[in-house]
Formats: sequence, structure tokens, C-alpha cells
Amino acid sequence: MTAMTCAHDDQLVRRWVELAGEPAARFGRELISRYREPHRRYHTAEHLARMLDFVDFLEAGAESSGPVPRTPSIAVRYAVWFHDAVYQVDGPGSSGPGNEERSARLAGEVLRAMGLPGALAVEVSRLVRCTAEHRVHTTDHDGAVLCDADLAILGSGDRAYRRYAEQIRQEYRAVPEPQFRAGRAAVLRSLLGRIAIYNTARARALLESKARVNIAAELERLTTRA
Repeated sequence: MTAMTCAHDDQLVRRWVELAGEPAARFGRELISRYREPHRRYHTAEHLARMLDFVDFLEAGAESSGPVPRTPSIAVRYAVWFHDAVYQVDGPGSSGPGNEERSARLAGEVLRAMGLPGALAVEVSRLVRCTAEHRVHTTDHDGAVLCDADLAILGSGDRAYRRYAEQIRQEYRAVPEPQFRAGRAAVLRSLLGRIAIYNTARARALLESKARVNIAAELERLTTRA
């Protein structure tokens, strides 16, 4: 592990301690180690940090979002930490719970082990499950914030988006190219088919248009490449 990586992880530990308290620091370190698993390329500790930053960004704009502004809850912040805690690329024909379900179950187990209220553990697990489809009810503010933070990369600049797409391919490097392209294209078409990719007004205003341009460009690359 490089000095830069260690410093980055130390910053993440501090953010975890701000949320969960010093006695729970070991749980934060264990989560960070999951995001440092060698098979990951995009779903890493850097992705975790960017999501935490985006939640902060949405919270900072909450005072101008309506007559009764809402800010992300503690449950959202815990859900960010756990949403990709389990990340495995299963092979064709695999069965059993997916990464989101396994991450949700882990969240419940860890939060209860930390002595946090059962209702909070249940809510965090629910939020983590929302990231499987990134679809939430219009009244689900916390789910909206979490899903928008997870999809914020879609509205990034050209170079950042291309890097993200490359990292996703690297994570699925064991999947044959034709199969990967077909599966990835299906995901992208599903996103483009939505009325809105983002759920919060602030994310839509900032990212929606660029995300659609990025997704359409990647879809064209996937479907026209020989």
C-alpha cells in the first residue's frame, strides 16, 4: 500500500469516526479493507470517498431545495459505507443473493454488533438494497440521495467517465467481450429509458444532461465496435 493510499484511508477512518465514534473505529477499518480488495477497479475506497463528498454536496444545497428542506440522515451516511461492502463479479449462471443484498445483510449485522438501534440497522439495510436498481419512491428522500450519489459518476467529465467505463470493464475482465457488451448495453439502455436518471432536483440540474450524453456515447462505442 502506497503512502498516498495510507493517507487517503486515514482520512476515511476519520470520517467514519465522526459518524460512528472512536470505539467503532475498527469496524470502519474493516469496511475500508473491503473497498481495497485487489479485484476492484472502480468500486474502491476512492468511490466511497466520492460518494460521501456528494452526499455532503447535496446536504449543502438542501436549504435552497424547497420550503421545508431536508438533509440526508445518519442512515444515508451509514448506507454509503455499506453499499458496496460486498462486491464480487459472479460468473454466468450464478445464483443466490446479489452484492446489494449481501451488503445489506452485512450492514445489519455490523450495525447491531456496534450496539446501534435495530430500527437504524433495518433502515440502512433498506437503503443499501435501493442501490440494486437505483429506483426509489418520490417520497423517499434518503433513498434518492443515496442513489444519486452512487450514480454521480455518470454525469462527470469526458475523461472521468471514460476512465470509469474502463474500470468497470476491468472488474468484469473474466466475462467474454460479447457477453459483457450485451449486458452493459442493456444497463445503459435502461438508464436512458428513464424519465430522469437522478432523483434529487440538485443532481438533476447538475448532472442529468451530461449523464445522458456520456451514456449515449458509451452505448455507441459498445454497439458499433467490431
